[in-house]
Amino acid sequence: MAYAEKTLYEDADFELQVGEHMGIVGQNGAGKSTLIKILTQQVLPLAGRIDWAKGLKIGYLDQYAEIPEGMTLVDFLHTAYQDLYDKQKRATQLYEQYAETMDDKLLERAGRMQEELDAADFYGLDTEIERVITGLGLEAIGRDCELEQMSGGQRAKVILAKLLLENDDVIILDEPTNYLDVAHIEWLQDFLQDFPGAAMIISHDFDFLDRVTNAIIDVSFGKITKYRGSFKKAMHQKEERAEQQLRQYEKQQVEIEKAEKFIAKNKARASTSKQAKSREKMLARMDRVDPPSGNPVAKFSFPYIETQSANALTVTDLSVGYEQPILEPVTFSITTEEKLVFRGFNGAGKSTLIKSILGLIPALNGRAEFSPSAVVNYFDQDLEWENDQQTPLQVMQDLFPTIQPKELRTRLAGAGINAENAQKPLFQLSGGEQTKVKLAIMEMKPSNFLILDEPTNHLDETTKQALHRAITAFPGNAIIVSHESSFTADLADKTLDVAALSHQKEDD
Repeated sequence: MAYAEKTLYEDADFELQVGEHMGIVGQNGAGKSTLIKILTQQVLPLAGRIDWAKGLKIGYLDQYAEIPEGMTLVDFLHTAYQDLYDKQKRATQLYEQYAETMDDKLLERAGRMQEELDAADFYGLDTEIERVITGLGLEAIGRDCELEQMSGGQRAKVILAKLLLENDDVIILDEPTNYLDVAHIEWLQDFLQDFPGAAMIISHDFDFLDRVTNAIIDVSFGKITKYRGSFKKAMHQKEERAEQQLRQYEKQQVEIEKAEKFIAKNKARASTSKQAKSREKMLARMDRVDPPSGNPVAKFSFPYIETQSANALTVTDLSVGYEQPILEPVTFSITTEEKLVFRGFNGAGKSTLIKSILGLIPALNGRAEFSPSAVVNYFDQDLEWENDQQTPLQVMQDLFPTIQPKELRTRLAGAGINAENAQKPLFQLSGGEQTKVKLAIMEMKPSNFLILDEPTNHLDETTKQALHRAITAFPGNAIIVSHESSFTADLADKTLDVAALSHQKEDD
């Protein structure tokens, strides 16, 4: 398969078995999201083909899908069963027409529809919808909340809920745990473990993958390898294969070097030239063993400028929300070099609190005051761009017009964005690649106060580790929001339990 004139995978083939739950893993940029686009026919491979069994219902979690305007959360979830609701409405109309005409044919048609509705458990649909609403924590959003009023994370959860309700034969999930709290991830795990159909799941939450998959495909640069078993078993098999491949590669390199030395020494001699030519033919016919792939790794470093104040941030009785407060009044302070982690379930108000502290949302009461010398560098979790037709390099050039393109390309490369992806429109990049672009932009801005709202969403494990090292090394202040406790565990000098202050309710 090839995409956008670059070969991402060559001679790639694998099968998804009936009922198989397959995890898709690999570094950001390796081609996982492109594989999903090929499987869902959003793009066509330049070679090869995808063959789905006939008649399959295939559901795809597209977190950035267009959403209908004016529709509430509950209305949107009901569309998962639109054909059944339409059938019930038609049956009701037939009963009404029968009451007027006493035409037995109308009654027979309505009866057949009623049997079909009963077979589909139509009268249990509301119970199933409520089960998914509770399981994914959608009650905190509000059943009557309109979709266009929701944050990106809330919309993603609602789109996931609708997909789960549709009960397709195959579901394809791209980062389904993004925006979910621990309790809701556990519910999703249980749902997928009981799901009788086949599933393909991209996730950088490896504990989650280990619990819900029985096969793994590893998308590396240039090839796709399938492993049987859980994620941990697959990674063990991968390590063993890499070690074996390295031994074969090193052994072959010794043979090649020996043959090349013989050729160089004996090619010109009449008595040994035939042997030298024979060795040349042998090398030409040899199936070369590639070394284990070394994928590009991101490295981050946030430039620091000195602060002149011991008190970096003081928050006093800050009341936040849009019309009504969603938190109890918040009071805390951060002194020089301290790093603070916000904890709390999704919907508790962490992002709203951050935006109010930054002045992006007006506070309802109270105040947040940075020190006069504070320079803030902010990462917003939403992957939204003024123009997603622009390339990463164009975005960087617009933001930093005095810096040479060569240096900007170097900065992007350091963040793990290769030369080709630096020239692609943003909408063609995966969530992980777009996140790296945002982090590369942050690296261009000297500051003494980092504010990072869910920066690990979409990132592979290697990139998360690189980001963790950069935050640890940053000598200034930081406020970090992350649903991954393992990421923030040793970053925090202080923690703020936003859930304890929240007026919102976490679903059990």
